[in-house]
Amino acid sequence: MKKCFLVMLVIAFISCGKNNSKKSITSENWNTRIATLNAADSLEFGKSYLSVYSQIYSNTEHTTHNLTAMVSLRNVSDVDTIYILNTKYFDTHGKLVKTYFDKPIFLSPLETVEIIIDEKNIAGGTGSNFLFEWKIPKNTPEPLFEAVMNSTMSQQGLSFTTQARRIQ
Repeated sequence: MKKCFLVMLVIAFISCGKNNSKKSITSENWNTRIATLNAADSLEFGKSYLSVYSQIYSNTEHTTHNLTAMVSLRNVSDVDTIYILNTKYFDTHGKLVKTYFDKPIFLSPLETVEIIIDEKNIAGGTGSNFLFEWKIPKNTPEPLFEAVMNSTMSQQGLSFTTQARRIQ
């Protein structure tokens, strides 16, 4: 009986250690993606706006439901590398919540990087949004910015998407 208990204790200890070693997708090291852009390059500039919902109203205007949001930054070109200059997250009132990076990063052809806003993170509120500034080679498709918001409660699931709109 003591041996069985000891074996179970060791297994539980090892399992706890493995769970702690999981790497979060949001901890991606943006510094490994830093790109140096030459001012002489003939890259086109753009800015995109993406609505994101970390909370939605439920039943009344006084009750909210928290959501997990996955924000995808996608290079839809199968040939060219593109550059995201910065990514900023704002709350419902337009106040800056977080700057994810403010140095240009690169996305290789057909590459996607993601930002995850955990369900417990309600800093953005019901009307949060992102601004992306980017540069692309001439005749290259614009980057695609999308968000998938979801939540599950009991046996109910909720999921919807938003797509960015170019504003500049």
